Amino acid sequence: MNFIQSPKNPQIKQWKKLTAKKERTKTGQYLIEGFHLVEEALKQDGHVMELIATENIQIPASWDLNNISLTYISEDASRAISETEAAQGIYAVCLQPKMEIDMKDVKTALFLDAVQDPGNVGTMIRTADAAGIDLVVLGEGSADLFNSKVIRSAQGSHFHLPIGRGDLNDWITSFEKHGIPIFGTALENGVPYKEADSGDAFALIVGNEGSGVASELLQRTKQNLFIPIYGKSESLNVAVAAGILMYYLKG
Repeated sequence: MNFIQSPKNPQIKQWKKLTAKKERTKTGQYLIEGFHLVEEALKQDGHVMELIATENIQIPASWDLNNISLTYISEDASRAISETEAAQGIYAVCLQPKMEIDMKDVKTALFLDAVQDPGNVGTMIRTADAAGIDLVVLGEGSADLFNSKVIRSAQGSHFHLPIGRGDLNDWITSFEKHGIPIFGTALENGVPYKEADSGDAFALIVGNEGSGVASELLQRTKQNLFIPIYGKSESLNVAVAAGILMYYLKG
């Protein structure tokens, strides 16, 4: 059994580096923590590279470690790599999957245009998963998929559905070629969302928390939608709005 006592150990420092996007990009790895996320990751063949647990943690007997290396660490070392206030003492180093998306399997999608808040991004991935959306695409300027706050907010949903990244103009072109209509979200030249008729295939674009969806993308949509505000609030949180719209269009 491997055991690391000191938080200054080189291996602990390397795991800590995975909390930074630069290191995640360089290594193609990312770090997750918590029993639920680790359990979900273990269900994906070849996804978990190594398991890390504090010395007092009992690994569930139901987990199939499949020859995955396990390292125990001290409480001090655990605090050095944790990004939560109440660490559960269980971590996994995971391999970032190479996403291959076959448009034949995609009828519905959520596009995120420069959504910067990691909590919002993770919540929308989780909600898209719950709503039965086939694909989520993180456009340029959006929070990194493997940011720890995104991962925690998604609660394992990033394991359940394909997540693409890149220029949304390119994704819109691809969807147009497959005859899938694109809906934007905007007040200007928009209609109340219940007037939309999406059929059984659509892509929905939601935008940046401050500036909304870029005008160049809105010009390429079939229709732009808004959610009426009946109270005194100026707007809805983007993740809440996305949830309402996804469920409506999916229904």
